[in-house]
Formats: sequence, structure tokens, C-alpha cells
Amino acid sequence: MTTTPTVPALPDTAALQQLDAAHYLHPFTDHAALAQQGARVMVRGDGIYLWDSEGRKVLDAMSGLWCVNVGYGRRSITEAVARQMDTLPFYNSFFNTTTIPAVQLAAKLAQLAPPGFHHVFYTGSGSEANDTNVRMVRRYWDLQGQPERTVIISRRNAYHGSTMAGASLGGMTGMHVQGGLPIPGIVHIEQPHYLEHGAGMTAEEFGVHAASWLEERIRELGPDKVAAFIGEPVQGAGGVIIPPSTYWPEIGRICDKYDVLLIADEVITGFGRLGRWFASELYGIRPDLITFAKGVTSGYIPLGGVLVGDRVANVLRRGGDFNHGFTYSGHPVACAAALENIRILEEEGLVERVANDTGPYLKARFATLATHPLVGTADSAGFMAGLNLVKRKAATVHYQVRFDPVLRVGMLCRAHMFDNGIIMRAVGDRMIIAPPLVMTRAQIDEMVDRIRYCLDLTQAELKARGWLN
Repeated sequence: MTTTPTVPALPDTAALQQLDAAHYLHPFTDHAALAQQGARVMVRGDGIYLWDSEGRKVLDAMSGLWCVNVGYGRRSITEAVARQMDTLPFYNSFFNTTTIPAVQLAAKLAQLAPPGFHHVFYTGSGSEANDTNVRMVRRYWDLQGQPERTVIISRRNAYHGSTMAGASLGGMTGMHVQGGLPIPGIVHIEQPHYLEHGAGMTAEEFGVHAASWLEERIRELGPDKVAAFIGEPVQGAGGVIIPPSTYWPEIGRICDKYDVLLIADEVITGFGRLGRWFASELYGIRPDLITFAKGVTSGYIPLGGVLVGDRVANVLRRGGDFNHGFTYSGHPVACAAALENIRILEEEGLVERVANDTGPYLKARFATLATHPLVGTADSAGFMAGLNLVKRKAATVHYQVRFDPVLRVGMLCRAHMFDNGIIMRAVGDRMIIAPPLVMTRAQIDEMVDRIRYCLDLTQAELKARGWLN
């Protein structure tokens, strides 16, 4: 005899929203505004879809927060976590001890990493990992007899976390004005954003030009003062800013010329998002340190870390104590989740699928959105993509008429997306996606159709408000 599975009763949304407003301080949130409208309560996930407490199904085109690479509902990850919790739920990596999952994951990451990477330093998040990078590069130069090399160069509109050092490395002024950031020893150059800064140049010419800003800053500061340069292969939270093909090779040449360490922040781009295990391989980046998090566990359990290149690792290992670390460095449960997550990525060929099948298909389908009257450009790299909302198109992309930022057209568009079954993020008036790597061609079609429908709704509302006149 078979029984029909029972559908769980929906929770009391209003009561949960009241408790949320009374007690939960959310990240990056205007809490007064949130309390007025009430938080959306997410209760279940399966594959690329989520369900909220009202029973509404939503296509998650942002992989949670750039992280749920293998999709929701992977029972084998929860089982791996449960087994480890039953065996050894926690032990630290201090006091000359280790755990089996931490060792196994370190070996696996060394196998997957680009050539020249054989060591891992674990953290609990990408923010902590970038704090670790600051400590690590300064310790490296200290051991090299050059303690004055402390300055780290980053880029405007970059995102490297929200801890004191991570937020300082990032180039978002909205974060810097709160807390007196950046901390000393961190400076910024302009981002390689072709639409903002490349008028009058080809994309390839602009890539070399944008990289030259790094050389100018190194000379200004003095090469003997500069410790490292950090950058995301593709800027994520800044709006999926994809650099020209000439940018990263020129950055590498400059770092080599001035003996500056190169840090690739792959918190978003690692573990298959761009069709490679690490995007450094795709863009020809030869980093000394690689920041990772998010996709290493598909977000099921928090875990981050730094892949440490041999140049740095060999010096640190000879330098006595490195007085840095966290209670949860190499947490055995998180490492167990990561090992199972990586097994899924390998056995299902998800990285190769993004490279050779679904990534190119997403690129082609997403590009069709550029025909919409509101869309100025629509571009992608692997399973990251973004489109610009514009008031009026022009013959060249650099002269399209943009909306007044005060109107917050991107947030208006985002609301239509949420209300019509798709999660798409707004960065100003740039709408971005980073879907789970398990997304199929049919689901890509569904996603693009929903986006176009919501763009139509946005256009209609803008006309009704008189903002397109």
C-alpha cells in the first residue's frame, strides 16, 4: 500500500516576520524599511528552485549568494555532514593536531588548484580569508627582510568581504564611510569597467590601459612599499564586471616587473562558475594566493580559505610561528561537506558542462535580452551574467542614456522579478545573475523568458510613472 506524502503545513508568515523585525539584524539592510514591509521567509529548496512561507515557487538565478553551485536538496551532502557530526563534530587545528576531513580536503584542493599550489590555510568565510591574505603577505615580506612592503593595492567597486580588512580591500565607498575605512596600508585604483571608462578605445586597448593604472600607482607609492595586488577575476558584487581579455595578462606582467604578489579573489569564481575549477586558469592569471569560499561547499556549511602558492608557502614554513588562525579553521564538518560537494562536481561533470554546454548556451540566450528596449548591454562569462537598464539606447554603448540613480530603477525591476518567480540581483541599474551550475538548457530558457517578462513589466511601470518620456 502506498501513501501520499503529506505536504508540510505552511508556517505563520506574519508571526515570523514580527519576530524577525524584533530580533534579527540582517546584513546590508535598512532595518526600518525591512520591518515595514516584512522579510520574505524562505522555507525549502530543491535543485534551482526555492519556496517561501506563502508557498510561492521561485527560480533562484543567484545561487543563494553566488554559492549553491550543485543546487539545493543534495541529500548526500547532508548525509556526509551527519556522519561527520556523529563521528567527530569538532576539533581544532591548534596544538599540533589535525582531523581526517581537513587533511583529505587540503590534498584534494591541492590537486584541483592551478600548478604551483600545494598548501591551504582554512578560514570560516571569504572575508576571513582575505583578512588572512593581508596578514600572510605582510608576514612574507617581513621574512624576506623587507618589512616596509606593507601596502596592498585593490580596485574601486571591488568586493572582498565585510570584515575590517576585507571591507578595506574592497573598493565600495558605501562600506568605507561606515567605520573609518579603509585601514592604513590599503589603496585603490580604478576598475577595468569598459562601459564606464573605455570610450574611444577598443575593449582590448582599454584592457591594457586599465592595467596601466596599477603600474602608475606602484611607481607613485614606490615599489619597495607595495606588498601585493588583489582582484576578482570577474568583479561579482560590483555588477559582474568582465574585464577585457588583455587586462589580466598585463596585470601579471606588471606584478612580475615590480615583484609584487598577486592575489586572485576567487570566492565567487572558483569551483566551476566560469567553466574552470578556478577562473585564474581561464584568464591566464598566475596568482601567488587564491581566496576561496562559497562554492567549495555550495554554501551548505560555511567554509573559506586561501590556496597558498609555493613561493609564499615555502617562506612561511621556514619562518617559525605564523600567529594567525581561527577556532573553526579546518572545521571537520565543513570539510566533510566540501569533500562531498567536490565529488558531486567531479562525478556529474558540472565544471565541464558549464565550459562546453550550458555556459555557451546561457551566453547565447542571455545575449538576446539586449534586444529589449530597456537593455543597453547583456554580457556573460560562464554562469555569471549582467545586463544594463538604460533610458535610451545609442549607436555605441558608451553613449546610452542612463536613468537618474535617485529613481532606483534596478530595485524596481528586482521587485518585479521577485514577485514573478525569479531572483535576480540589482547593482544600481545593472541586473545580474549567477545561477546554480546544475541548471539545464530548458531551465535557462525558462529563466530568460521570465527575465524578459519582468523587463516588460518594468518598462510598463516606468512609462506609467513618466520616467521614459
